[in-house]
Amino acid sequence: MTLRNLSFEWPDGTIALAGIDGTFGIGRTGLIGRNGAGKSTLLRLVAGELHPTSGHIDTLGEVGYLPQTLTLRHDTTVADLLGIRPTLDALKAIESGAVDQRHFDAVGDDWDIESRADEALHRIGFSAADLDRRVTEISGGEAMLVAITGLRIRRTPITLLDEPTNNLDRATRATLAEFVDQWPGTLVVVSHDLELLEHMDATAEVYDGGLTTFGGPYRVWKEHREQEQAAATAAARSAQQALKVEKRQRVEAETTLARRERTGKKTQKDGGIPKILAGNRASKAQASAGTLRSTLDDKVRAAQAAADAADARVREEEHIHLVLPDPDVPRGRRLMELEDEDRTIVVQGPERVALVGANGSGKSTLIAQLVQRTEPIPGRPRGRLLVDVVGFLPQRLDGLDDDASAMENVQAVAPETLPGTIRNQLARLLLRGDSVDRPVRTLSGGERFRVSLARLLLAEPPAELLVLDEPTNNLDIASVEQLAEALDSYRGGLLVVSHDGAFLERIGVDTIVELDGNGRIHRRRELG
Repeated sequence: MTLRNLSFEWPDGTIALAGIDGTFGIGRTGLIGRNGAGKSTLLRLVAGELHPTSGHIDTLGEVGYLPQTLTLRHDTTVADLLGIRPTLDALKAIESGAVDQRHFDAVGDDWDIESRADEALHRIGFSAADLDRRVTEISGGEAMLVAITGLRIRRTPITLLDEPTNNLDRATRATLAEFVDQWPGTLVVVSHDLELLEHMDATAEVYDGGLTTFGGPYRVWKEHREQEQAAATAAARSAQQALKVEKRQRVEAETTLARRERTGKKTQKDGGIPKILAGNRASKAQASAGTLRSTLDDKVRAAQAAADAADARVREEEHIHLVLPDPDVPRGRRLMELEDEDRTIVVQGPERVALVGANGSGKSTLIAQLVQRTEPIPGRPRGRLLVDVVGFLPQRLDGLDDDASAMENVQAVAPETLPGTIRNQLARLLLRGDSVDRPVRTLSGGERFRVSLARLLLAEPPAELLVLDEPTNNLDIASVEQLAEALDSYRGGLLVVSHDGAFLERIGVDTIVELDGNGRIHRRRELG
């Protein structure tokens, strides 16, 4: 897969990628970069979902693509996720007696597709009997793994995976890692999962509209970048010091020239030398001064250019500045209850609770029942809210109006908040300029997350309980750390569903509640 001078800009003129060149060969490449850098846009261009504004993409073979927004498609079936629905429909038509050539073309060489699908599905806990199940009937993690399994079945020469570990539990992430290790052909993976990135042969980064590739996994790349940045910072300091020296010498020279000029004028005034000789000396002094000034100015310009070039090699890492509202919840305030047939777990005060369990155990179902205050499902764990003001961040981020802008989405839940205040809050989340006014559907997964988070931040009165369902999905590595920092200062109750053990440890959970998939909840002492 070769990219040649590839550029893309959105219809509103926002430049996403500019003049990218790069080659992806056989093997596994981790594609990294900050949210909004253009990683997902690049994959969509290669997959053919978007068309370049300029430049070319050359691929040797068919491209398989797992999009980041997979779990937003509610009407998708397991067969659709596998990507074999057209083939299955053609097989059924042929079995029913249809002789149209298009059915045979659709089947191609895949006459055994159903048996192959059944074999592959069994490995992840499904079977051919599940082919017509809808994505809303399975967990987000199960949907993701089914889609990845479909790409393995189709065996395309080039495969693109956009955040494949989203919603996957630890056991399933291990299964995905095994898949990746054995993946044939060219595999490009966009991910913030540090463990998965260690399974890559190379690391490519989208930064400042360009693409650079490094031979080695993320850890080695990071060490290289830190060394490179340390050297660049030292070079920038040295260049700035050299610039100061040249500027000081320029000032000193001007002072010396002014002193000589004053001395010459005084001598001439006092009559110390003939007028003609004084004129000749003045002319020579002016010429010499002009030459000196030109030489010194050239040195200052050269030093300035060197300093600018050195500064350009030093990255300015932007930092999300999140300040969550402070509801000041008393320690004795009961916020919610989680219960099954045998026990009740009460969450109160500024307690931090992690809700964990395998994919398909019912975590998101329990969260939805809790937040929507619906009737519990018989035989399943249930939740009950004991407070009125609750902030909810759903796993699918499907509470957003895709056709509206980030600004309009936030205004919809904060109609009394001044537009300037909303813009300032979005800016703190690194959503600025055109990205604030673009349709949400054009934003990256991480940017969509920030819009959803802004809706929580501007809620008035502030939520006494925050319920976050897989909040680190689609966030870049730096943003995950910054979200954890923000949650450190939140003094309300917190219920978090997450498979990201490092994130849960970082926010300092007080209680771990596990769903076992059999309608029971348990307290656990440690994260597994």
